Amino acid sequence: MSSADALRLLLLSSLWGLSFIFMRVAAPEFGAVPLVLVRMGIGALLLMPLLISLHYLRLIWQHKGPLLFLGVVNHVLPFSLLALATTRLEAGFTSLINATTPIFTALIGALFFATAIQRQQYLGLALALLGVYVLSADRLDFALGGDGWFILAVLGATFCYGIAGNYSKMRLGHLPTRVLAAGSSAMSALVLMIPGILLWPSEPISPLAWGNALALAALSTTLAFLLYFGLLASAGATATSTVTFLVPVSALIWGYLLLGETLNLQIIAGMVITLIGTAIATKLLRIKRRESPPPVYPPHE
Repeated sequence: MSSADALRLLLLSSLWGLSFIFMRVAAPEFGAVPLVLVRMGIGALLLMPLLISLHYLRLIWQHKGPLLFLGVVNHVLPFSLLALATTRLEAGFTSLINATTPIFTALIGALFFATAIQRQQYLGLALALLGVYVLSADRLDFALGGDGWFILAVLGATFCYGIAGNYSKMRLGHLPTRVLAAGSSAMSALVLMIPGILLWPSEPISPLAWGNALALAALSTTLAFLLYFGLLASAGATATSTVTFLVPVSALIWGYLLLGETLNLQIIAGMVITLIGTAIATKLLRIKRRESPPPVYPPHE
């Protein structure tokens, strides 16, 4: 990876880490669905210049059904669940649970998309879930309004991402990345239009919340998409996938610096276990199997 790509990777992880900060500040005033409408509506508008070509527009029209489904499972549902979660959970905590996305992608691929899964990936899944438990063991309260429901919302978002990752690879892998990004964003904005307006808050929204919502749309969505797809083209999928491990670290640091969130031993231990499990499951960290020595036969006379 070149130094320019490394800088882009750090910027991308920082922008996606900041998305949890922006949601944490804006979601309590906007509500989950209206915030995601702002995020995807503005994001889609800013991505539209990528589609100034009849060829790209024709591709979107030809694949409008699959792009609509992708928009729902990759944007509408997970972004709404994450925004809901950040009304209760800390930004860094939410990002750590969200880091299990590659685990669910591999598991859903094996269960529903006939994708092969190796033994070490099951070990990675178990470790990552153990990490989530270490993080949230004292917060699994499932009484009405308890933290446990918001933790489940984050896991629901990762489940949606797992479906989206496998579906786009199987059904839409032949499309240009700009068509996937802008097309699914536009479809998600259309889906969110009516519920977002119906659920729009009756109280005035503060300039601080608006600023964070606009930053979420422009920086953590549009600019992040452009950086991500640029990295895929220049550095490759394997190098780009390391952003998964940098985002929660970024969110924890930003949460500590900007929101005064707590960094304690439980969070650090949970983070390490979760990220090691994710690295094993995604094969970025490989477990070498010991090979038994070949049998020794007596010499022939």
